[in-house]
Amino acid sequence: MRTRLVSLTLLSVVALVAGCGGGSEQTSSSSSGAAAPSKKVALVIAQGGLGDESYNDLANAGFTAATKEKGLDGQHIESKDVVAQGEQLLRRAGTSGFGLVIDLEFSHGEILPTVAQAYPQVKWVFLNNKIKGDNIASVLFSEQDSSYLAGALAAMMTTQTGNPKINPDKKIGVIGGTKSVGIDKFLSGYIEGAHAVDKDVQVLTAYSNSFGDPTKGAQLADTMFQQGADIVYAVAGGTGAGVIQSAQKNKRYAIGVDDNQDKLAPGYVLTSVLKRTDLAVQKVVDLYADGKFPGGQTIGLGLAEDGVGLTDFQYTKQDIPQPVQDKVADLKKKIMSGELKVWNVIDQGYPAWLQG
Repeated sequence: MRTRLVSLTLLSVVALVAGCGGGSEQTSSSSSGAAAPSKKVALVIAQGGLGDESYNDLANAGFTAATKEKGLDGQHIESKDVVAQGEQLLRRAGTSGFGLVIDLEFSHGEILPTVAQAYPQVKWVFLNNKIKGDNIASVLFSEQDSSYLAGALAAMMTTQTGNPKINPDKKIGVIGGTKSVGIDKFLSGYIEGAHAVDKDVQVLTAYSNSFGDPTKGAQLADTMFQQGADIVYAVAGGTGAGVIQSAQKNKRYAIGVDDNQDKLAPGYVLTSVLKRTDLAVQKVVDLYADGKFPGGQTIGLGLAEDGVGLTDFQYTKQDIPQPVQDKVADLKKKIMSGELKVWNVIDQGYPAWLQG
């Protein structure tokens, strides 16, 4: 197996196709005479790119592990403007001999059905939304549930006394990468969780409009900390690195996202809201390699499947009173049992607390 990083502009995609010999590697014959799936598989990197220490990097870790285990030729497709070049990138992938293409970029949801229909020989996977198509498998995470737990934790922590990182104000914050249902799913759950435990907690919100700009993240977080927030949740990929840096500088707390970011600033990242893109990517690669690709189906990953959750407070457990930890654990149990239903922006639309 070889895993190659292919950083693609529109022109370099054309070069890649030429180098791959078009679709000549699409299938091979097995000893039984049946067409075997192509060993070439691709991972389309989302906004923010590799090196974000969050969403893309975690998904790539799962991709690398799975392709190595299954003996597949894994390649990355990365563009400086993955949004504007989305359709061109996907169409070139469709003619490049890939048997499986996993797309991490949320903005491609509108164009993927058309592209997948044009290239029915390719198996497509889309994360974060349900996309219809016989050769498309969708993966949905229950980010609203884990974000609810983070919001409840933050709301309880912002009233704690005796902690030098906590000020007297009942204020917390959240910074999203862009205003979109995929990001607002996190924000909605966070705000709902905070208000569920304390309706008087104010949640400051902002959008960075970028997933790879730590400087912008730090600026937005600095402003929130100056306004009285003592905990800021970052839902903005690589931009969130700046939020964590700001928390450390201001001696407050950040909440990380997707991967375990607690170690990036030990003691200043209260927890991280895990979104196991590595688990999702490994699962679909395994199914594809085993001839069990779930075309037309949706894979759900929530708290019960360990697809989402909070980290275990490795560096902050001593800061979080036991009753607070117990309350978070109790809320998790209620969500998993179905006793507590968290609002889902994708299924239910925008709630009142996120209007405007």
